[in-house]
Amino acid sequence: MSAVQYIVEGGQRLQGSIRPAGNKNAALPIVAAALITDQPVQLHNVPRIRDIETLVELIRTTGADCEWNGENSLRIHARDVRAADLDPEMCARIRASILLAAPLLARCGTVTLSPPGGDVIGRRRLDTHFHVLQALGATYELGARFRFNTTGLVGADVFLDEPSVTATENALVAAVAAKGR
Repeated sequence: MSAVQYIVEGGQRLQGSIRPAGNKNAALPIVAAALITDQPVQLHNVPRIRDIETLVELIRTTGADCEWNGENSLRIHARDVRAADLDPEMCARIRASILLAAPLLARCGTVTLSPPGGDVIGRRRLDTHFHVLQALGATYELGARFRFNTTGLVGADVFLDEPSVTATENALVAAVAAKGR
């Protein structure tokens, strides 16, 4: 494998424009968070890749309408979202399925999902998600599947015992719907 090398020589003014491609790791939590509202959400520059398509499929199983309108524009309307027992096979396809826990808890008070799948790139704990949601008023049962319940999310100071981007994203979405500080 050879390295790519770019040589930029001075003396010439750079001009032109580029359109940056959408980023999977930015889009996945935003797509999941769209379930927190019953109002339509229009997202632009969403990459049409397998992980996003799988998350959209999962979201549709909750009763939300999802429609691609344009090459990379996605409209999500979760007006009729309902408590979900998410498909284990679809959850196993992507790591981001865990991101549906907070918005579905906030909207429905309950969600059941299977362990997320996706790429295996080192140790990726899930208990941080459980502790975050518990700190904000949820209960959970662990087994072959994860069942989360709440009678209402409540504001709280939350400490993550490990750095976790997705647990932070779940915490932020849950906190948006929480009552109190």
